[in-house]
Amino acid sequence: MNVFFVRPRVGDLVFQLYGRPLHPELFEILATRKVRREDYELTVHITRTGHVISWETKELFLTEVAAAAEQELPEARRLLSYRMRGEHCGTLPDVRGVQYQMSFQVETMQPDIFLHVHEELVADGGKRGLLFHFTPNHRLAVSPLGFVTCEARPGCLFITTFHTFPEENTVVKSQSLIERK
Repeated sequence: MNVFFVRPRVGDLVFQLYGRPLHPELFEILATRKVRREDYELTVHITRTGHVISWETKELFLTEVAAAAEQELPEARRLLSYRMRGEHCGTLPDVRGVQYQMSFQVETMQPDIFLHVHEELVADGGKRGLLFHFTPNHRLAVSPLGFVTCEARPGCLFITTFHTFPEENTVVKSQSLIERK
């Protein structure tokens, strides 16, 4: 059995930002949470390859995607695109009074440290955010996780994602800040 059936290899992932909605049928959506506020709507999807997060106001639509590089996604209104390797930061300059900043880190750990971090994510995910346990490749394997938290403060939204890849002892973490100026 291919050990990467549940999730792709970390090296095959990309992080992208779009200035438009993306059709949900493009993704294998496993868990969803929607948050409606007076001035925006946030939709969080955990997918087999990562996540799709959409933030919509009357003036602007942003969609953040962590997906497999081979997945066919549109090029129209793609604002940022990075291979998920190491650490990276990106900023979208002021667009209609909104600034978007992101960073991600790909960290491979020793197996015992990975298990400890994985257990902390499970414990934290039980208290807050959206947590999805993938079915492991065999019954004794550690299940991959997708975990997303969102913190709203006046004028800004802070989004943190964690995706675990037990076969590679790797955690992919991203942080995004959407701020109204």
